[in-house]
Amino acid sequence: MKLKVCGMKYQDNINQVAALQPNYLGFIFYEKSSRYFNDNIPKISNSIKKIGVFVDADLNEVIEKINKYNLQAVQLHGNESPEFCKSLQSKDVEIIKVFSIKDEFNFAVLKPYETVCDYYLFDTKGKLPGGNGYTFNWSVLNNYPSTKPFFLSGGIGLEEMESVLSFLRKQESRYCYAIDVNSKFEIEPGLKNIKKLDNFMNQINAKH
Repeated sequence: MKLKVCGMKYQDNINQVAALQPNYLGFIFYEKSSRYFNDNIPKISNSIKKIGVFVDADLNEVIEKINKYNLQAVQLHGNESPEFCKSLQSKDVEIIKVFSIKDEFNFAVLKPYETVCDYYLFDTKGKLPGGNGYTFNWSVLNNYPSTKPFFLSGGIGLEEMESVLSFLRKQESRYCYAIDVNSKFEIEPGLKNIKKLDNFMNQINAKH
C-alpha cells in the first residue's frame, strides 16, 4: 500500500518526513489554505514523488509550478473539467482528480474523467477543499464502478488504524492504491509529527 503525506510546508520537516520514505509528498498551491506552500523544496530522494495540489487554478499556473518544482504529479481538488485534465496529459505528470464524498456519491460523475487522469482521490466532503479532519463513509466505495486505482483520503490518523486495516481487507478496497494523510498527523498546519507518522507507516507495512 502506497502512502502520501500531504500539506508539507517547512523545509526541516520535509526532510524529516522524506527520511521515512513515503511514496508521495504533497505541496498545496492554494493560497487560502493554512498549508499553502511558497518556499523551495529541499532535495529529496528520487523515489518520493512530489505532488502539487491545486484548487481551480489557471492552467498556466499549474504548468509553471510543475516546471518550477519538478513535480511528478498534480492533484486537482476543485471543479476542474475533463478538458482541463486532458490538457495536462502532455506534461509527463501523474494526474489525480479529487472527488469529495460524505454519506453517498453519484459515481456517474467519474465517467468523463476515465481517460484523462491516472488516479482518483476520494476525500471527505466538508467546508474546505481538503483538510477537514474527518472520514467519510468508506462503504460507499462498495459501489465503485471503475478499475482506476484511487487514493483514500480524509481524516485518517492513528485513531483510524483499525478502520483502515479493516477497509483494506474488504472488496471495496480492491482498487485502493494509496492512503493519503495530513491533518491528523500535525502539530500545527503544515508541521508533521514524525513519531506518529513513523508509527502509522510501520503498522500499515506490517499488516498489509
